[in-house]
Amino acid sequence: MQSTQGSDTVVELSVVIPTVNERDNVRPLVAALDAALVGIAWEAIFVDDDSPDDTAGVVRILAAARDNIRLIERIGRRGLASACTEGMLASHAPFIAVIDGDLQHDATLLPRMLRRLKAEQPLDIVIRSRHVAGGSVGTFAPARRWVSRIGTQLSRLVLRTRVQDPMSGFFMLRASFLHETVRDLSNTGFKILLDLLLSAPRPVRFAELPFTFGERHAGASKLDAMVSLEYLQLLVEKSLGRIIPVRYVMFVLVGGLGVVVHMSLLALLYRGLALPFAAAQALATLSAMIGNFFANNGLTYRDRRLHGGALWWGLSTFCLACSIGAIMNFMVAKLTFGNGAPWALAGLAGAFAGSLWNYATTATFTWRPRRPERPLATGLGGKPSGTKLH
Repeated sequence: MQSTQGSDTVVELSVVIPTVNERDNVRPLVAALDAALVGIAWEAIFVDDDSPDDTAGVVRILAAARDNIRLIERIGRRGLASACTEGMLASHAPFIAVIDGDLQHDATLLPRMLRRLKAEQPLDIVIRSRHVAGGSVGTFAPARRWVSRIGTQLSRLVLRTRVQDPMSGFFMLRASFLHETVRDLSNTGFKILLDLLLSAPRPVRFAELPFTFGERHAGASKLDAMVSLEYLQLLVEKSLGRIIPVRYVMFVLVGGLGVVVHMSLLALLYRGLALPFAAAQALATLSAMIGNFFANNGLTYRDRRLHGGALWWGLSTFCLACSIGAIMNFMVAKLTFGNGAPWALAGLAGAFAGSLWNYATTATFTWRPRRPERPLATGLGGKPSGTKLH
């Protein structure tokens, strides 16, 4: 179905749709939006994280044929929250909705959300909630219901507002509220709504309307254990981030696990296999160091994860940095102990100095921040169009 909007139409509503491997859902979702948003000047902004199934190719074909479908392709980056943020910032509309690309969010509910926002001037955001009267999680399995319930309770520990479903991925907000909040967003993980609520510089004025979570029509769910970890990381960052960087907390936790690995291997090699102590210590140290690298690559720096040749280069820089960190640990501990500090305090001082060195140097050289490339945005006629990035 072709859009009837002219190229000079002022868009009132942008619908941001983050996608990964949603090729078979793109056309049905656009058809659902066409049917639901009759009489509203709208556009759909698909933000695709380099889907292997060529989701972007399907969107590109639609964008070439009609003026209210746009595409932002992100190469080498992943994350629903950051994808939503870039999509929202690419909009010039006064109202912006976020909706999943898997048809589990009912597009027919969008007009009522827009009417509510327009009618109630103080409102910043309208949330479609599964946890208010009339709402439902649908066919969630018992385990997923439990995870959702626990996640909601945890979020309420840090939220300043009493939102019933802060983990919802279906909402509509004023663009003015986005621009008030965007510079403080963490863009961590999959829960962009929670990020917005936690990052707002003032109490959020919200309304919750019920909806029933639908069934996926095609493709596979993106939920896994890493999503849960990123959710916890977001909560920690918003609670402690202004005091202690959450990456540093993760880095130290991984380091603590490395100590356990080191001591276990040392005991096995020295006591169990009767290797000379120096050889056992060297092997245990190297093994723990390699284990720490891969754990940090998969957890602490998941958004900057190294692959291919960069993985082995990163491993070498990590081991070099941590070797220097071990020397620094020893020197600081020795100096502190020599100045009369108790042995435990001296040991902690050395460990703290070494961990700071390791964290700072590996963040700079091993997992250095990627330059924020300009995403490929497709608008009218499939031609690149500018986007505003943060």
